[in-house]
Amino acid sequence: MVPPVIEKRYSQLIHPLHAVLLAGTLPLFFGALLSDMAYASSYEIQWNNFASWLIAGGLVFAGIALVFTIVDLCCSHRRASGLALYSVILLVLWVIGFLNALMHARDAWASMPTGLVLSAIVAVLAAAATWLGFCTPHHRGVKQ
Repeated sequence: MVPPVIEKRYSQLIHPLHAVLLAGTLPLFFGALLSDMAYASSYEIQWNNFASWLIAGGLVFAGIALVFTIVDLCCSHRRASGLALYSVILLVLWVIGFLNALMHARDAWASMPTGLVLSAIVAVLAAAATWLGFCTPHHRGVKQ
């Protein structure tokens, strides 16, 4: 008799807290991009302040998610095929996001257009990291 094949619907790659933090980075960095776009069209300084706070929040979430990823890289039973690429994208996201935060710490006029470009790059990287973090291969196992 052949044992039934059980499909695990939940990935073993990402911890639930890691998933919440990773999912939080995308709206924060995307909100910073939208705030920068609003500042570029209206020159209202408060939009630049909003972007600065959203970037800071995104860096906190991405930094903790990066710590989870480093722990996952150290554990052999947690490694999956796309974890290395995901880790590199998350690290690049954090570094460029930090540079973006430094750019937004400058005067509002001095932060444009470089701040807008960096916010766009960080938003794309956040989308890629979120997609790679949640789009993991399904593991198939045999029930005992």
